[in-house]
Amino acid sequence: MQLHRLAGLVAGFLCLAAFAATAAVAAGPANVTVRVESLDRTLLEQTAVRTSLTPVNKSGQPGQQCTGTSAAGALEVATNGDWGGSWFDGFGYSVERIFAESHPFDDPNGDFWAEWINNRAGQGLCADELQEGDEVVFFVDRCQYDPVAQRCGNDPVLPLELSVPASATAGTPVTATVVKHEPDGTATAPGTTRIAGDGVEVMTGDDGKVQITFPRAGSYRLKADQAGAARSGAETVAVSAPGQPVAPAGPAATPDTAAPVARIRGIRSGQRFRRKRAPRTLRGSVSPDPSGLRAVKLSITRSVGGRCQLYSSSQERFRHSRCGRRVNFSIGDRQDWSYLLPKRLGKGRYVLDVIAVDKAGNRDTLARGRNRVVFFVR
Repeated sequence: MQLHRLAGLVAGFLCLAAFAATAAVAAGPANVTVRVESLDRTLLEQTAVRTSLTPVNKSGQPGQQCTGTSAAGALEVATNGDWGGSWFDGFGYSVERIFAESHPFDDPNGDFWAEWINNRAGQGLCADELQEGDEVVFFVDRCQYDPVAQRCGNDPVLPLELSVPASATAGTPVTATVVKHEPDGTATAPGTTRIAGDGVEVMTGDDGKVQITFPRAGSYRLKADQAGAARSGAETVAVSAPGQPVAPAGPAATPDTAAPVARIRGIRSGQRFRRKRAPRTLRGSVSPDPSGLRAVKLSITRSVGGRCQLYSSSQERFRHSRCGRRVNFSIGDRQDWSYLLPKRLGKGRYVLDVIAVDKAGNRDTLARGRNRVVFFVR
């Protein structure tokens, strides 16, 4: 029975991990946040930590360690080492205990600790190398193993995200929004959800939206929760009295106005390839960004015989387009990025553009030879 439980949990984990971006190579320590949500309470609210180069070895056995720059390293720092798990060859460490709350593989309810990064399902505690600005969340998921289907027979637990204004005026309603994230990061309407904290309690509509009126001036700390979902992180609203200046939302911070810098690796501008050596895997890197990386976007155009084509990521092929047109598609939010084409590129002239966007909205500009390359396949 325990082997079935393990198989089910691994299957569930792999289903979630299939949506996640490819793990990046360790790039060094980074400033990240860690949050831990148990079944009935928050064990650790969003906490800023810096990962390190010190490996994490919970078993004490040689070779059974994760890098200190991985999600395991962030959890180690955030909890001061107060967590435990088992080592599985090929997978790394599981998480079975955080602080005093345990969910081992033989949990009778099928509960287990899930690890998500930036509102996407993680690939694994050791596999997920973190970069500047990443947000790591651990919460209790569930896998009720179906031995016939050989998978989890229940829907996964999905995390909620709450958005509220940073400041408000007492007696004046403001809009709060809750979304639920799918394993690939897609935000969906959560259905009726409770938002509560510091004497305030409201229920959203099915669309996750609700008007909140704060009764008096002060600081309000709100969280969203729903049966069968992982509660949101806390959001704080600074509320001013009517007629008074708007209360500051928190310490003033220097705004991030610098865009991340993207680079293409492995293809030089002007380079010519024979068809048997034509690129199939596109790759590159993005500089660390203090706000965190929101998205890496590609655009690939082709011209051959006087006609122009544009690569469609949804159809995974080139389709006819007017010359000069560009359409960017997102490939994730990793600093070390790669994209595998369905096959090697055919004959033609190609323009590959890469744009990086950070969480502050700063967008990289195109520079030939850096994040724009023009190359040829003969």
